Amino acid sequence: MSFHPLDWATHFRCIAATVTSVVLLAAPVVAQDLRSPADRPVLTVDGAISVTNVEGKAAFDMEMLQSLPEVTFRTSTVWTEGVHEFSGVPLKAVLAHLGATGATSVSARAINDYSVEIPVGSITDTAPIIAYHMDGARFSRREKGPLWVVYPFDSDEAYRSEVIYGRSIWQLDRLTVKK
Repeated sequence: MSFHPLDWATHFRCIAATVTSVVLLAAPVVAQDLRSPADRPVLTVDGAISVTNVEGKAAFDMEMLQSLPEVTFRTSTVWTEGVHEFSGVPLKAVLAHLGATGATSVSARAINDYSVEIPVGSITDTAPIIAYHMDGARFSRREKGPLWVVYPFDSDEAYRSEVIYGRSIWQLDRLTVKK
């Protein structure tokens, strides 16, 4: 089958328009990987991330955090009495969800501006978690909530050190991912 030269130009424009449409249609899908918070944000992440939803940052409301993979463990802490069950999203899962490839550390900051550095190399698939439930319920600021970076202290002696205790920041509200 042969085309008149004008037909080739028309054919090429159709292909170009189709490719452009596919690219433009695909772009919103990437941008929608992290929806805007429907409720008051409880955690904001900035820095070296590729997925954002609010002015170059990623803002999460509680429902958004709870939609990510959850880890639950029982452990005692030096700040509470007895053993408690903590549930939350692994910090590693949050970083992966936001495309934080090549990150070297995460600065975690509390509502009172207390901050700690957590080396990315020390983060595992299951620890630490950003806990949003203690004993099956949300916990208030007075109870170190609504978010608390928690390690399974009782599972490994390595988690029972001053360094790890120092990284267990409560009343967490911001993370900054660093390269």
